[in-house]
Amino acid sequence: MSASAFTQRLVRERLAQWLDERGWQPFRFQRQVWRAMLDGRSGLLHASTGAGKTLAVWAGAMLRAARLGGPEPMQVLWITPMRALAADTTATIDALGCHVDARCAAALRSGDTPAAERRRQDRAPPFALVTTPESLSLMLSQPAAQPRLAGVRTVVIDEWHELLGNKRGVQVQLALARLARLTPDLVVWGVSATLGNLHQAAEALGCDDPVLIGAHLGKQHRIDTLLPESTERFPWGGHLGIRMLDPVIADIAAHASTLVFTNTRSQAERWYQEILARRPDWAGSIALHHGSLDAGQRRWVEAALKRGELRCVVCTSSLDLGVDFSPVERVLQIGSPKGVARLLQRAGRSGHSPGGVSRIGIVPTHALEMLEAVAARQAVQAGRIESREPPDAPMDVLVQHLVTVALGTGFQADAMFDEVRAAWSFRSLRRESFDWALDFVGRGGASLTAYPEYRRVLADAHGCHRVEDAGIARRHRQSIGTIVADAAVLVRYLNGGRIGTIEESFIARLRRGDRFVFAGRVLELIRIDDMTAWVRPARGIRGAVPRWSGGKMPLSNELAATMLECLSAIETGTLRGAEARMLAPLMALQMRWSALPGPDRLLIEHMHSREGSHLFVHALAGRSVHTGLAALLAWRFARQTPATFSISVNDYGFELLCPERLDWSGRFTSDLLSDENLLDDVLASLNAAELAQRRFREIARISGLVFQGHPGAKRSTRQLQASASLFFQVFRDHDRANLLLDQAHREVLAQELEIDRLRAALAAMRARRLALVALARPSPFAFPLMVERFRERLSTEKLGDRIARMLRDLEAHADC
Repeated sequence: MSASAFTQRLVRERLAQWLDERGWQPFRFQRQVWRAMLDGRSGLLHASTGAGKTLAVWAGAMLRAARLGGPEPMQVLWITPMRALAADTTATIDALGCHVDARCAAALRSGDTPAAERRRQDRAPPFALVTTPESLSLMLSQPAAQPRLAGVRTVVIDEWHELLGNKRGVQVQLALARLARLTPDLVVWGVSATLGNLHQAAEALGCDDPVLIGAHLGKQHRIDTLLPESTERFPWGGHLGIRMLDPVIADIAAHASTLVFTNTRSQAERWYQEILARRPDWAGSIALHHGSLDAGQRRWVEAALKRGELRCVVCTSSLDLGVDFSPVERVLQIGSPKGVARLLQRAGRSGHSPGGVSRIGIVPTHALEMLEAVAARQAVQAGRIESREPPDAPMDVLVQHLVTVALGTGFQADAMFDEVRAAWSFRSLRRESFDWALDFVGRGGASLTAYPEYRRVLADAHGCHRVEDAGIARRHRQSIGTIVADAAVLVRYLNGGRIGTIEESFIARLRRGDRFVFAGRVLELIRIDDMTAWVRPARGIRGAVPRWSGGKMPLSNELAATMLECLSAIETGTLRGAEARMLAPLMALQMRWSALPGPDRLLIEHMHSREGSHLFVHALAGRSVHTGLAALLAWRFARQTPATFSISVNDYGFELLCPERLDWSGRFTSDLLSDENLLDDVLASLNAAELAQRRFREIARISGLVFQGHPGAKRSTRQLQASASLFFQVFRDHDRANLLLDQAHREVLAQELEIDRLRAALAAMRARRLALVALARPSPFAFPLMVERFRERLSTEKLGDRIARMLRDLEAHADC
């Protein structure tokens, strides 16, 4: 028997022993993965959370290593999107690997890994290295990249759905193309639980003829809704659902361990405070977890949750991904999840085992979110899961990657062009665009040739492109990555203890002595020095809740389409369940005063008030699309007759308000919904230049035009924006062919204005029958749009008074 055959048999026997000790038998999909990996095939494994995906690809990697002659150092790279997930994965696969073969050890390398541990790994590399996209790029930037990574035979990308649709995924694609050049027989496996576009996701791994394996294990998801005692007939958002506090606390008390997910960090802070205030006896057994908290505190919460020591953790997407918290019995989702994939991902935190039942309860924060809960449950049953579309040729990521590779092995231009085109997002890259990127990193393009710091990559006498300047090399390694967020201020106690980071835009509004809630504590601001906010506890006093960017997630197409079907079922009386009974008074009033939107009906309401003429369009296309639709229709209305409009939007529709009296019935024509000249009209209707300039800050940081600063001397958001704006203006005035400038405009259209979704929404609206209804007063569906507009210009106190007066008047008419 050959040595490789003996090693294979040994791995199989010890793997079988490990499974037997736990009373497990391998699933069919796991055997399929092992067979494909042994055959040298790459592919995508799509299976529900807790089904055994990690075991499938990890055992496959060990079996493949045995077939190739035995476990060798740095034979497997395991890429995860989050550091917390990386740590959990490392512990899991290392325990199994060491049981099977002492040489199959795994180690973690991320931004949190101490320098001494990184040096130890360099001296004695592990069999498998678990890392993040940023740390992998950093390894590729090292001069020893080729000898260190040339032995990699298997790459696993965990939670591929989390990376696929953003620039971090493109960063992974380019890294895979580099590894494939270093190792021609590389095998790559993506692992995912919640994806709609499976074939595209498999192709984006950059492999020829990828295998697509799905696990159909009949995973059970029990999705219910925590219902209030009564519900309003005129719903409005914005109060974070705190009136549902008692049902939430009762549900937490009924289970040993619960995760309470919120959609924003400010919501998490508020709910943690409210739960603790209502149940002070739970102090020490409930915790808070979100991405702005100190890493040490997050790790403590994760470890305590795994040990079953916490009754409840209030969290955000920081705990979305595949960390195995087996003790968790129950998940609660505060407010609508806004997407089917997000709901399934969060539900999978409970019942995290093969055959386990995932239990999640949706806690509506206003009445219409009960309808979203019904729609989400039906979408899960129908298997409607959102797709994640990979970005198309982001030039800022390419520019960064060229400098990264030039820092490492160096490259020849022709070979690098072929390598980049092997990455799915750059499969159609033209040579002129690649040459532009090469010129940009070589001399700063057409407009920055006078500045030596932008001559980053130079070709030597043999045509090999390298980075020679040590200062440029140091700055680039400190800036590797594509995650760009608002500048964060470190929050510390006066005694020096770290609490976490908070957005500069929030803390800059506070003065000395002001109080705010952060990390579940009420803090008093003492001073701000060098991007650090020094604080002390402010006991017994409530404070302002920090507001983080990106807090409003739009409704997905899949969930919106299912909501329209649910509305049609309500109209025909065929929607059953407790939510339908709770919604009955609201829906009955909406139908009495107006009508319901539906799959074949576009509901548009109009009315006159002391404020002017109102138009309410209920398209159910999501907040971001409604923003573009509202601006587009206002622009097209104004072309017919000069007028000024105020705009408000939510996930269900938008309002146009003109201070002059308008006859809406004669103005709403089919031309308004046409997609002819759509791009020109959208750009004219919005301040696209300002949006592009804001977007350019991210592009400038990723491409290395602006430097965020050395550790301990970070530049502020205002400084970065000023620097990026200067480059934007220079390129706009003197270098119109600059591809980064073009990318900024493309990203505004694709990401902020969602031009494709907007075009699809217009087509869907044209296909429906128009129901134009004149209102005597705001309908239940129109009322929340008016509240959105009031919120922009009224203080919280005045807003509450205004809403209370309107509700009294509307309820009086509703009871007539």
